[in-house]
Amino acid sequence: MIQWKIFLAFFIPGILGYGGGPSSIPLIENEVVDRYGWLTVGEFSEVLALGNSLPGPIATKMAGYIGYEQGGIVGAIVGVFATVAPSLILMITLLGLLYKFKDSPKVKKMTLYVKPAIAVMLGVMAFNFFSGSYLDIGVGQTLFLIVISYVLMEKVNVHPAFVILGALGYGAAFLS
Repeated sequence: MIQWKIFLAFFIPGILGYGGGPSSIPLIENEVVDRYGWLTVGEFSEVLALGNSLPGPIATKMAGYIGYEQGGIVGAIVGVFATVAPSLILMITLLGLLYKFKDSPKVKKMTLYVKPAIAVMLGVMAFNFFSGSYLDIGVGQTLFLIVISYVLMEKVNVHPAFVILGALGYGAAFLS
């Protein structure tokens, strides 16, 4: 029975909390403090502070912690799954609809309109990264990292994750 309560405590805020973790935190607080009484307001604020201090989505970290406290490892798994389940269900449904109508002229037009917007957003992001890097470490270091990254990924076929780790190591060793 506790697993079902854990599921409901995090599934309902996942459905109603449009906008991600910050919008669902009051809903989670309502469930775990007011409805089920698993935590006091002070304990909830400590869990929230802990969740904010760690990388990643706040709601899933809180669900894992509270689920573990109430139902052990299975409770943590149920809590995290209940937090991501609404988004997962919606994505699968929308992708199913998109796949079903993939040959529709309207869907094809929609994807034609979305692709340039994504390209522009990625271009703006790359420009912001480049200008921030240029201002922080100078043009020589920036160009060096760009050229080395390009050669490693395109010519030597090194996985991008290793290139990122190498760039982080380079920055820690030479740019700190």
